[in-house]
Amino acid sequence: MLLTISGLPGSGTTTVSRLLSEKHGLEMISAGEVFRSLAKEYDMTLAEFGELAESDDSIDLKIDERQKEIANTRDNIILEGRLAGHMAEKALKVWIKASVDVRVGRIVARESGSFEYKLSETIEREASESVRYKTIYDIDINDLSVYDIVIDSEKWDQFQITDIISCAIDNNSYF
Repeated sequence: MLLTISGLPGSGTTTVSRLLSEKHGLEMISAGEVFRSLAKEYDMTLAEFGELAESDDSIDLKIDERQKEIANTRDNIILEGRLAGHMAEKALKVWIKASVDVRVGRIVARESGSFEYKLSETIEREASESVRYKTIYDIDINDLSVYDIVIDSEKWDQFQITDIISCAIDNNSYF
Protein backbone atom coordinates (compact mmCIF):
# COMPACT_ATOMS: atom_id res chain seq x y z
CA MET A 1 0.00 0.00 0.00
CA LEU A 2 1.17 3.49 -0.85
CA LEU A 3 -0.49 6.53 0.68
CA THR A 4 0.42 10.16 0.02
CA ILE A 5 -0.51 12.95 2.40
CA SER A 6 -0.04 16.50 1.14
CA GLY A 7 -1.01 19.99 2.26
CA LEU A 8 0.37 23.42 3.00
CA PRO A 9 2.42 24.16 6.15
CA GLY A 10 0.35 23.85 9.32
CA SER A 11 -2.49 21.92 7.71
CA GLY A 12 -1.82 18.81 9.78
CA THR A 13 -0.13 16.51 7.29
CA THR A 14 2.68 15.41 9.56
CA THR A 15 0.42 14.75 12.55
CA VAL A 16 -2.08 12.76 10.50
CA SER A 17 0.72 10.87 8.73
CA ARG A 18 2.22 9.85 12.07
CA LEU A 19 -1.17 8.67 13.37
CA LEU A 20 -1.82 6.69 10.19
CA SER A 21 1.67 5.23 10.33
CA GLU A 22 1.07 3.96 13.86
CA LYS A 23 -2.44 2.71 13.15
CA HIS A 24 -1.59 0.82 9.95
CA GLY A 25 2.04 -0.10 10.59
CA LEU A 26 3.30 1.97 7.67
CA GLU A 27 6.69 3.64 7.38
CA MET A 28 6.46 7.43 7.06
CA ILE A 29 8.72 9.39 4.72
CA SER A 30 8.43 13.18 5.21
CA ALA A 31 9.66 15.68 2.61
CA GLY A 32 9.12 18.55 5.06
CA GLU A 33 11.41 17.02 7.64
CA VAL A 34 14.06 16.52 4.96
CA PHE A 35 13.68 20.17 3.88
CA ARG A 36 13.86 21.43 7.49
CA SER A 37 16.93 19.32 8.23
CA LEU A 38 18.64 20.60 5.09
CA ALA A 39 17.87 24.18 6.12
CA LYS A 40 19.52 23.49 9.49
CA GLU A 41 22.52 21.88 7.80
CA TYR A 42 22.91 25.05 5.74
CA ASP A 43 22.38 27.10 8.95
CA MET A 44 19.45 28.96 7.37
CA THR A 45 15.87 29.77 8.27
CA LEU A 46 13.16 28.09 6.23
CA ALA A 47 12.60 31.37 4.37
CA GLU A 48 16.31 31.75 3.60
CA PHE A 49 16.58 28.14 2.50
CA GLY A 50 13.47 28.59 0.36
CA GLU A 51 15.18 31.53 -1.35
CA LEU A 52 18.25 29.40 -1.97
CA ALA A 53 16.06 26.64 -3.39
CA GLU A 54 14.53 29.20 -5.78
CA SER A 55 17.95 29.72 -7.34
CA ASP A 56 19.18 26.12 -6.96
CA ASP A 57 16.74 23.59 -8.42
CA SER A 58 18.91 20.73 -7.17
CA ILE A 59 17.47 21.10 -3.65
CA ASP A 60 13.88 20.41 -4.69
CA LEU A 61 14.99 17.84 -7.21
CA LYS A 62 16.92 15.89 -4.56
CA ILE A 63 13.94 15.77 -2.21
CA ASP A 64 11.41 14.94 -4.92
CA GLU A 65 13.54 12.37 -6.73
CA ARG A 66 14.02 10.58 -3.44
CA GLN A 67 10.24 10.49 -2.92
CA LYS A 68 9.68 9.18 -6.46
CA GLU A 69 12.28 6.47 -5.95
CA ILE A 70 10.72 5.41 -2.66
CA ALA A 71 7.20 5.47 -4.12
CA ASN A 72 8.21 3.25 -7.02
CA THR A 73 10.34 0.73 -5.12
CA ARG A 74 8.77 0.21 -1.69
CA ASP A 75 5.48 -0.92 -0.23
CA ASN A 76 3.53 -0.06 2.90
CA ILE A 77 4.63 3.54 3.21
CA ILE A 78 3.20 7.00 3.65
CA LEU A 79 4.83 9.75 1.62
CA GLU A 80 4.15 13.04 3.35
CA GLY A 81 4.99 16.22 1.51
CA ARG A 82 3.63 19.04 -0.57
CA LEU A 83 4.25 17.26 -3.89
CA ALA A 84 3.94 13.66 -2.69
CA GLY A 85 0.68 13.19 -4.62
CA HIS A 86 2.45 14.24 -7.79
CA MET A 87 5.47 12.01 -7.13
CA ALA A 88 3.61 8.72 -6.71
CA GLU A 89 1.79 7.13 -9.62
CA LYS A 90 -0.37 4.48 -7.97
CA ALA A 91 -1.38 5.58 -4.49
CA LEU A 92 -4.28 6.78 -2.42
CA LYS A 93 -3.62 10.53 -2.58
CA VAL A 94 -4.86 12.84 0.18
CA TRP A 95 -4.69 16.65 0.44
CA ILE A 96 -5.33 18.21 3.86
CA LYS A 97 -6.36 21.86 3.79
CA ALA A 98 -6.98 24.70 6.25
CA SER A 99 -7.10 28.49 6.06
CA VAL A 100 -3.83 30.39 6.35
CA ASP A 101 -4.84 31.90 9.72
CA VAL A 102 -5.55 28.50 11.25
CA ARG A 103 -2.38 27.03 9.77
CA VAL A 104 -0.22 29.88 11.06
CA GLY A 105 -1.79 29.55 14.52
CA ARG A 106 -0.68 25.91 14.52
CA ILE A 107 2.80 26.84 13.32
CA VAL A 108 3.13 29.41 16.13
CA ALA A 109 2.01 26.81 18.69
CA ARG A 110 4.55 24.33 17.31
CA GLU A 111 7.52 26.63 16.74
CA SER A 112 6.77 29.74 18.86
CA GLY A 113 7.26 33.27 17.56
CA SER A 114 4.74 35.98 16.81
CA PHE A 115 1.68 35.34 14.69
CA GLU A 116 2.51 38.29 12.42
CA TYR A 117 6.07 37.10 11.79
CA LYS A 118 4.99 33.51 11.12
CA LEU A 119 2.18 34.71 8.85
CA SER A 120 4.64 36.74 6.80
CA GLU A 121 7.14 33.85 6.74
CA THR A 122 4.44 31.35 5.72
CA ILE A 123 3.08 33.53 2.92
CA GLU A 124 6.62 34.12 1.65
CA ARG A 125 7.49 30.41 1.87
CA GLU A 126 4.32 29.33 0.05
CA ALA A 127 4.87 31.90 -2.70
CA SER A 128 8.46 30.70 -3.09
CA GLU A 129 7.38 27.05 -3.26
CA SER A 130 4.61 27.84 -5.73
CA VAL A 131 7.08 29.50 -8.10
CA ARG A 132 9.57 26.64 -7.78
CA TYR A 133 6.95 23.93 -8.36
CA LYS A 134 5.62 25.70 -11.44
CA THR A 135 9.11 26.38 -12.82
CA ILE A 136 10.65 22.98 -12.11
CA TYR A 137 7.68 20.64 -12.63
CA ASP A 138 4.94 22.74 -14.22
CA ILE A 139 2.77 21.91 -11.18
CA ASP A 140 0.16 24.36 -9.92
CA ILE A 141 0.06 23.59 -6.20
CA ASN A 142 -3.50 24.95 -6.02
CA ASP A 143 -4.79 22.39 -8.54
CA LEU A 144 -6.12 19.59 -6.32
CA SER A 145 -7.42 17.42 -9.16
CA VAL A 146 -4.72 14.75 -8.64
CA TYR A 147 -6.02 13.94 -5.14
CA ASP A 148 -8.51 11.20 -4.30
CA ILE A 149 -9.50 12.87 -1.01
CA VAL A 150 -9.41 16.56 -0.03
CA ILE A 151 -10.21 17.08 3.62
CA ASP A 152 -10.50 20.25 5.72
CA SER A 153 -8.60 20.07 9.01
CA GLU A 154 -10.63 22.97 10.37
CA LYS A 155 -13.73 20.77 10.35
CA TRP A 156 -12.20 17.59 11.78
CA ASP A 157 -9.39 17.03 14.27
CA GLN A 158 -6.38 14.82 13.57
CA PHE A 159 -8.06 11.72 15.00
CA GLN A 160 -11.22 12.18 12.94
CA ILE A 161 -9.15 12.78 9.81
CA THR A 162 -7.16 9.63 10.57
CA ASP A 163 -10.43 7.70 10.87
CA ILE A 164 -11.75 9.09 7.57
CA ILE A 165 -8.57 8.18 5.71
CA SER A 166 -8.47 4.78 7.45
CA CYS A 167 -11.97 4.09 6.18
CA ALA A 168 -10.76 4.84 2.65
CA ILE A 169 -7.71 2.60 3.16
CA ASP A 170 -9.84 -0.26 4.47
CA ASN A 171 -12.35 0.01 1.61
CA ASN A 172 -10.06 0.72 -1.32
CA SER A 173 -8.84 -2.11 -3.51
CA TYR A 174 -6.95 0.30 -5.77
CA PHE A 175 -3.59 -0.33 -4.15
